Amino acid sequence: MRKSYRVKKESEFQRVFETHNSVANHKFVVYQMEKPGQKHFRVGISVGKKIGNAVHRNWVKRRIRQTLLEVKPQLRTDVDFLVIARPAADGLSMAETKKNLVHVLQRAHLLDEKSED
Repeated sequence: MRKSYRVKKESEFQRVFETHNSVANHKFVVYQMEKPGQKHFRVGISVGKKIGNAVHRNWVKRRIRQTLLEVKPQLRTDVDFLVIARPAADGLSMAETKKNLVHVLQRAHLLDEKSED
């Protein structure tokens, strides 16, 4: 994903956390913050050390990024959101990752209604 689509700075992460607007399932947690007038969404991805070593964490992040690229047309544009992987996300196949991430994004109302698969 291009840099303009990323939440990178610690202060930006904290601003989203401080909204206390989160939705979760067993595999992922999504924090979101409304940003009216923004041209496109911005996302931050966090995978903690409970997932495993760096290889496993990067593997999980790649799958999250790929899922977000696939659902990008349905994502709302006026939000910054964070995707945090829980330890249960380690070892998921691509299909399971997409299913669980789409589920939590729908619960957070970040996907348009037309995204029903």
